[in-house]
Amino acid sequence: MKFDFTTRVFEKEKIDLADTEEYIVRGGRHLFSKLPDAFAGVKQIGVIGWGSQGPAQAQNLRDSLADAGSDIRVVVGLRENSSSWKKAEAAGFTTESGTLGEMMGVVSASDIVLLLISDAAQAELYPAIFRAMRSGATLGLSHGFLLGVLKSKGEYFPNDINVIGVCPKGMGPSVRRLYEQGRTTDGAGINTSFAVEQDIDGRATDYAIGWSIALGAPFTFMTSLEMEYRSDIYGERGILLGAVHGIVESLYRRYIATGMSESDAFNNTVESVTGPISQTISHKGIRAVYESLDEAGRREFESAYSASYTPAREILQEIYDEVASDNEIRSVILAGKRLQEYPFDTIDNTPMWQVGKEVRAARTETSAPLNPFTAGVYLATMIAQIDILQDNGHVYSEIVNESVIEAVDSLNPYMHARGVSYMVDNCSTTARLGSRKWAPRLDYLLQQLAYTAVDAGEPVDAKKIAAFVAHPVHDAVEKLLEYRPSVDISVQ
Repeated sequence: MKFDFTTRVFEKEKIDLADTEEYIVRGGRHLFSKLPDAFAGVKQIGVIGWGSQGPAQAQNLRDSLADAGSDIRVVVGLRENSSSWKKAEAAGFTTESGTLGEMMGVVSASDIVLLLISDAAQAELYPAIFRAMRSGATLGLSHGFLLGVLKSKGEYFPNDINVIGVCPKGMGPSVRRLYEQGRTTDGAGINTSFAVEQDIDGRATDYAIGWSIALGAPFTFMTSLEMEYRSDIYGERGILLGAVHGIVESLYRRYIATGMSESDAFNNTVESVTGPISQTISHKGIRAVYESLDEAGRREFESAYSASYTPAREILQEIYDEVASDNEIRSVILAGKRLQEYPFDTIDNTPMWQVGKEVRAARTETSAPLNPFTAGVYLATMIAQIDILQDNGHVYSEIVNESVIEAVDSLNPYMHARGVSYMVDNCSTTARLGSRKWAPRLDYLLQQLAYTAVDAGEPVDAKKIAAFVAHPVHDAVEKLLEYRPSVDISVQ
């Protein structure tokens, strides 16, 4: 699938990714001065919700528009009895200033409505939200989930509004933290994808790109809402959250069983992934992990990769099928109802994660090794995810962001800082549900199929290794590294 777009305000740039052409828009704070033109005719942007994305997006938009000298108001809309009301006030949104109000009132008064409530809440409230929106207004989504809900019911968006998407490739706290770092390092931020689902007045594309620029995105690429929700929901259940959790849990037990101490096992699993493996990928690319190993390390990597690729791909294919068929969307809606009785609890109370607290407290720059077996399992799963996205028509910018950049630059740093709950539970409800649901499945499959194959001495599949080394995604990753912010996210 190929996406192209026309913008009258910003400059688009053609890039070549693994022999495919795509168009992006580079970001940067120097572009804030163009925001009044991008949002021409807009007097109020309503940010609805204060979950993972709401706080970051409301504050980034407010600050960027202020820097641009714009008089566009950013108003937060919440339910009157919302527990987040005081949090929004603490961030500077108040009823006295007219920047905080009741949800439906803000919806009806806004020219652009950014709907950032939970996916389950969107599925429940969308009829009332559609009724409240003014004809000619713009609905903005940071996830295509609502489109999936509408498709599953044979419905669609009202035909008298624009519908756009701007989807940061990272959790809300990352969107805010890197934006703040960008005050001193221009270009620091989280990449986004954008989509134009419905354009009734010719302004939708510039609204979307302007929104992305205002969030501080280093670069913005185009997708569709459907491809976005497929890759996003799938990626969260895969290498971004669920799979990495399943991988480190299974490897920790394996290393303990082979005689490692608990602290060494944690260093060789979680710390290895979130430290040297992620750092190498972030700065040099996926293949650089393999190339950094000595001959013995490569043999160990190849054994783990060869044994893990097919079991990982099997479970990842099931996840993609569940997402594409809308089964996973229905699962999230049903789970949202159960959460009222069975709320989320922490997922790092087990001995492994308690050991992790001690390991992090004693951490040094060299205490975590780049374990070749861990790297083999992790990259086999990452490449399996990439292959499935490629087979289903996703463009490389989306594939790389949803499978690589978001993992190593946005999410893994949170697990590195304080553990898996800190990573997963800073994300959306949909992501938290998916991670908890699928992590144990991958954990089990790796233990039953991959590690037993290694222990049985099954030979390495040379074709899998050759396919990994020559994979076209390496060129795409290395190209997109050119757009990487010059700073690492600070999450401590």
